Amino acid sequence: MDQNLVKKLVNEAISDNESLFLIELSFLVGNRIKVVVDGDQGISIKECMRISRHVEHSFDREEEDFGLEVTSPDISHPLTVRRQYLKNINRILKVKTEEEELEGTLISINEKEISLRWKTREPKPIGKGKVTVEKNASIAFNSIKEAKVKITY
Repeated sequence: MDQNLVKKLVNEAISDNESLFLIELSFLVGNRIKVVVDGDQGISIKECMRISRHVEHSFDREEEDFGLEVTSPDISHPLTVRRQYLKNINRILKVKTEEEELEGTLISINEKEISLRWKTREPKPIGKGKVTVEKNASIAFNSIKEAKVKITY
């Protein structure tokens, strides 16, 4: 299977809809291809089918047998592309870095970092008891080991 041709076909199909972007393109054992695509407002099954058909119709199954899976990232899939962060502004993220794990609301993103905000209870500076404090953190993209959206019910 010509991997460069598959990449070209996937990129062609995605470019037909400006809100879509590629998360992952994997070539697996057994001539299986996995394509993970997301969109700024999510991605429909119809769009996944359109991308799949665009790739499939360019190959002859009689000459080369292959499996193709076009899917959206599931909830357990970590954020890997900057556009995913933009899509998830005002959602709660769990972010792991080398030094710490943070959980907070994603409030902004720029080319170099993301900003989180959360509330925590800390001891009062004077006297007994605790007070609620709002915290902020800026985390550089290159220091993020894993970031996932936290689903709350």
